Amino acid sequence: MREVAIIGAGDLGGALAHMLARCDVVRTIRLIDEKGSIASGKALDIAQAAPVEGFATQVTGAADAATAAGASVIVVADNAAGGEQQGDEAALFARRLATMAPRAVQLWAGATHGGVIDRATRELHLDRRKILASAPEAFTAGARALCALAANASPRDVALSIVGSPPADSVVIWEHATIGGVALTSRLDEPTRRRVAARIAASWPPGPYALAAAAVRAIEAIVGRTRSTVTCFVGPDATAGTRTKTVALPVRLGAGGVVDVVMPELSVAERVALERAMML
Repeated sequence: MREVAIIGAGDLGGALAHMLARCDVVRTIRLIDEKGSIASGKALDIAQAAPVEGFATQVTGAADAATAAGASVIVVADNAAGGEQQGDEAALFARRLATMAPRAVQLWAGATHGGVIDRATRELHLDRRKILASAPEAFTAGARALCALAANASPRDVALSIVGSPPADSVVIWEHATIGGVALTSRLDEPTRRRVAARIAASWPPGPYALAAAAVRAIEAIVGRTRSTVTCFVGPDATAGTRTKTVALPVRLGAGGVVDVVMPELSVAERVALERAMML
């Protein structure tokens, strides 16, 4: 059991803290926001729900980001006053967190945080294994739901991967998608898949609850609760010898962050589309 620090007590941060507490996968959650009274108030609300909802995770509130230094996983969500951090400020904050807690995994949970991962890894040279963003997992979950709706099936039965840079440059891996173990392409014809793909692209950005659920799924994998593959924004691999940008890829996660990228088999068209999405 570990400690998770959630920086930002906005809609996303609050939902994430409550959802993660209910899972009982970590010992302590520290909800941090510059408006400390809001973080403490939300933490108290969650803690008071523990006897009713049956979880034992301790939830506390704080105002100083430095209190995240002892956490194994630091999640950056949305501030109660200013929303999601973006741009230079966010990239510099990522470097500050890496200096303050070098062993912690940084998980950026917001819909706009793919750009932060790109700048932090390509420009500030932070370790790509230690910093990632989980919004693509929420996007992929929504895509599964849309495919299930089109096929009159349950989202639980849909296995589908999306790579690339949503929404415009997202690549749906149709050829290896399944519904209940049956090839998805046999259930949805080409015109239907085109319509579903357009609806998938239009579903970006995911809402706070979907983003929170995606972050929880990533945290569960990091702390070893599950071995699920999670689709995340990950920085480019500098050892590959080519200059590329951050894209969403399915990854296996562990205590040290990204263990490896689980790249699905791509058709020629899908490979070309992904390479286009990765081009600087």
